[in-house]
Formats: sequence, structure tokens, C-alpha cells
Amino acid sequence: MQTHCILAGDAHPQLARRLARSIGATLVPCTVSTFADGEMRVRIEGDVRGCDVYVVQPTSPPVTERLVALALLADAARAAGASRLTAVIPYFGYARQDVLKRAGEARSAQVAARILECAGFDRMVVLEPHSQALENAFRIPFTQIEADEAALPLIRKWRLRDLTVVSPDAGGLKRAQRYASALRAPLAVVAKTRPRADASVALAVLGEVQDRQCLVVDDMASTGGTISGAAEALRGAGAAAVHAFFVHAVMAPDAFARIKEAGVRLAATTDSVPRGRESQRGLKIVGIAPLLARAVRSLNED
Repeated sequence: MQTHCILAGDAHPQLARRLARSIGATLVPCTVSTFADGEMRVRIEGDVRGCDVYVVQPTSPPVTERLVALALLADAARAAGASRLTAVIPYFGYARQDVLKRAGEARSAQVAARILECAGFDRMVVLEPHSQALENAFRIPFTQIEADEAALPLIRKWRLRDLTVVSPDAGGLKRAQRYASALRAPLAVVAKTRPRADASVALAVLGEVQDRQCLVVDDMASTGGTISGAAEALRGAGAAAVHAFFVHAVMAPDAFARIKEAGVRLAATTDSVPRGRESQRGLKIVGIAPLLARAVRSLNED
């Protein structure tokens, strides 16, 4: 087992501190700043020579800036003598476009993967990426973590009777199946279409939801459109109540208000991205530091 340390990027230093405390690792200070023209500059203030270094940085908004900072931190750590580099990315931006759906589009997931590989990372740790195929974009070892263990204790505390777990679209069925199995609840799915990017329209509910408590499980909330659309469709199908858990709260302004206005009663997410106090009212937050700590311990001990 090598000496290991945690490097906190500029996106979520609070989570990096919690992770460092969980595993008893050194949190190495670093600064991320910009020159007058906006060019990014990073500097590692501590000693990482010979260390197994874990760089904690969700690529949450502003996504491109967070990605560039992550790549620069990798290069700085490699130049400072780190023996091995692992990117711990609680939320991975640029995972939406992993395949070509029409001519002229970019495969942004593959481009982001190449940037991080070329920057010097040896391994990746990612919490529930938007696309399960993200692993295929990387040529280096990739560890994918699921948020179930953090979310399920809170959901059980809600004591939802006559529960049905709902996937808001076909793409999230596997995730919803895991929660339905763990909660011993039936499964339903909302069929939807996307008229344009960042917009969705619910078409029908497949499954028994009449007079039942429905828990919508999704990987992220961005505009809130998918969850609010699912909630409206479920209420239209006779659901007694609608609740929601989403892994990543990458929310645009008013996104959570939109979800609440759609009739979602209880809502929860993880701390994979930092949240402002004003957006936390009525939104329960569960910590993922223990999940990340387990992955880091396993990797550090090979």
C-alpha cells in the first residue's frame, strides 16, 4: 500500500475534505486561479512526490472550466512526482454525447476521456455517469460507483406504503430495477420523447400506479423537465403521491421549483455537486464520501 493523499479541485473542496477525513489521508492544498485573460492556472502547494494521488473534482457547471482544471491538476501532480494518479469524479459532465446519433455531432464523452488520459491520469472513479457506456470511452481502468447504498437508508426512513418505483424513461430502467428490488416494490416506467436537447415530453405510464406512492429515480436533474414531466404523468394516471430521488443535482435556476410545482412531495439527492443554501430548501442531501472512501481504499490497497 502506497502513501496516499487527496487533492481538492476548485469544484467541490468540501467533498474532498470529507473524503480525506473518512480515509485518514492528507489533504494537499492547491490553488486554481486565472490570469487576466481568463487562462487557467493551477499550483500544488504541498508535497506529492511518490504518493498515490486522488484528485477530487466533479465536472459540474461551469463544466468546461472544471474539466480543464482537472486536467491541469493531473499534469501538475505528475510533474511534482506523483507515483500514480486517480481522478475521483463524483459527477462527470460531457457524458450525454457518447454515441453519434446524427451526422455532424461530436462524441464529447470520448473527447473528454482523451483529455484526461493525456493529462496523465492512470485511473478513473465516477459516480453514476449519465451514460452507462462512458466506461467504453476510456482506455484506462474505470471504476463506476452506484449511489444506492447512500440513498436507500433515507428512502426507507420515508416509510412509503404501497410503493411503486418509477423510471422516468427507458434509459433509467436498470437503475430503477435496483431500487425496486432493494425496496421490494413493483416497477413502472414513463415513456417519453425529447423534442430537443434539455427538453422532454412524457407520453404514457407503463405499470400499476393507481392509488400508489410513486418514487421516481433518476441519475440527474438539470432543468427538472424529466422529473416534473414524469410526476405530472403519474398524477394523471392516478398516483396517490409522487416522490423523487436523483443522484446529481446539476440544476439550472428554478429547476427544483419546477419539480415541486409538478407535485413532487419528498425529494432527495447526493452531494456529488455543491449546492447553495437557497436551493436546498425541501431537498434532502445524502453524503457520498463513504462510498468514495471505500473505492479509494480498495484502489490504494490494490
